Amino acid sequence: RPACRDRAAAVGLREAATMGQCLELSAAVCRIGVYSCFRTLCCKGPPSPRTEYDVVCVGLTGSGKSSLLTQLCSESTDSIIPTTGFRIKAVPFQNAILNVKELGGADNIRKYWSRYYQGSQGVAFVLDSASSEDDLEMARNELHSALQHPQLCTLPFLILANHQDKPAARSLQEIKKYFELEPLARGHRWILQPCSVENMDAVKEGFNQFINLLEEIDHENTPGRL
Repeated sequence: RPACRDRAAAVGLREAATMGQCLELSAAVCRIGVYSCFRTLCCKGPPSPRTEYDVVCVGLTGSGKSSLLTQLCSESTDSIIPTTGFRIKAVPFQNAILNVKELGGADNIRKYWSRYYQGSQGVAFVLDSASSEDDLEMARNELHSALQHPQLCTLPFLILANHQDKPAARSLQEIKKYFELEPLARGHRWILQPCSVENMDAVKEGFNQFINLLEEIDHENTPGRL
């Protein structure tokens, strides 16, 4: 399976839209463009027939976003650090490639999440099912905000209940009830998947179901397709 392709270094978010922030963001976009051009011009063989989807991945710091994505890419987890801005990874699956934009989950970063929603075709929300009550409440508020955001409310959601291997982990039924998923997400296409870095098969199963939802929507929105 091909290794994941890092498409941008993490870009720091600042409270004010300073010139430095603009330059850093421009540099990140340029790196993505340069990489794409290099791959097109220099890589041998035909382009991948797999469909690509743009996905935004959010969750509080410590929920395990980076670890799960790194494991999906078969990369080493030894040097993982919390995302301080955003990073983009192309995560390959059998039938599709997910271009995942992972956003940092710290308090001073979450208020900027909505700036990076544009162009997303799906949402992966990672929560720590073994977290404290305060953090779980914070995660619930962030998920509710995402489900109701104008740029995300029509998109499919993959909700990963991470750290299920920990003794304090809540069950799926407890999470579903606490997060009020049944009434709140009515009308949405969503998947609630238990997982941990120790059980990557469950993570892959969740993403495969998620890709099925993305493909369904893609077919529905493409004229002439049955």
